[in-house]
Amino acid sequence: MDPALNQLCDKVRAASASRTPLCIRAGGTKDFYGNPPQGTLLDPRGVAGVVEYEPTELVITARAGTSLAELEQLLAEHGQMLAFEPPHFGPGATIGGCIAAGLAGPRRVSFGTTHGGVRDFVLGAQLVDGRGELLTFGGTVMKNVAGYDVSRLLAGSMGILGVIVEVSLKVLPRALSHQTLRFEMSETVAVDTLNEWAGRPLPLSASLWHEDILHLRLAGAPAAVLAARQQLGGENVDNVEADALWTSVREQTHPFFAGELPLWRMSVPSTAAPLRVDAPQLIEWNGALRWLRTAQSAEQVRERATQAGGHATLFRGGDRSAGVFTPLAAPIAAIHRRLKAQFDPAGIFNPGRIYPDL
Repeated sequence: MDPALNQLCDKVRAASASRTPLCIRAGGTKDFYGNPPQGTLLDPRGVAGVVEYEPTELVITARAGTSLAELEQLLAEHGQMLAFEPPHFGPGATIGGCIAAGLAGPRRVSFGTTHGGVRDFVLGAQLVDGRGELLTFGGTVMKNVAGYDVSRLLAGSMGILGVIVEVSLKVLPRALSHQTLRFEMSETVAVDTLNEWAGRPLPLSASLWHEDILHLRLAGAPAAVLAARQQLGGENVDNVEADALWTSVREQTHPFFAGELPLWRMSVPSTAAPLRVDAPQLIEWNGALRWLRTAQSAEQVRERATQAGGHATLFRGGDRSAGVFTPLAAPIAAIHRRLKAQFDPAGIFNPGRIYPDL
């Protein structure tokens, strides 16, 4: 076993024996997300580096401490990308933290093979569990399996099940052509229009509505992008300006995200009617992701999300006493507790990061 990995396993075993809570933290770029980190710091960045990358197979395997920026640069050199366009939220982001947070960027809902979130591209993973044992799940190919795909379970787990030390991901070729279009339309018209476009064979790659302006990103073969531009109309946006726009949304440096008002992330059906709230909004994912800045109580925001058929997460700021994530129904909560007990019987990993009793 690699010395750095062996040392990490030893630290976990010692913490388990003494029931010392551990805060799994690499670059700390997602510290704001979820409930506040607790426990003794466990930094997995010593377990780093690309293990295997075969561009012709569209698969990369990397250790969890690998810099996300460096991994994306390597893929770009071969004309490839992480399809889910993950946010970094800072230069210290690692691929392990990317998987544990489970956050996807503007490309999360799009046409064709790029449709999907983080877990849709996880092929396999290695995990150090709460006993200090190294577990391996999945592999390096897409396949149908009986039972639950544990490697994908790690996406969005926020480190409560164990320390992710290696991950294999399916990657995709970068688009040969891209173009962003700009339209003026209301929220209602934008959501209806986006859902209509989503049902057509268009090379949609991202959408953004804010303050009665809709931006639509097209990406794919040059002929497909050109044909879509001719069908849809709108105003062409310079590619340099467009790239800056999409990066600002992904990294939340867009002006909408500035300020002290709490930021809520509302996940609803793409066809959900406008929320009709007197608060700033930014809409992504063809209407399925609605960002809201409001001082309303958690109960009020979550009630609005429930009425729309979805749920709401307090993403940044605000009073977290009512919980960051929407409370689980009792049967689902029981499943979460059983999973936690199987992987982390001493309850040492990132205690309370998602829910108080996990």
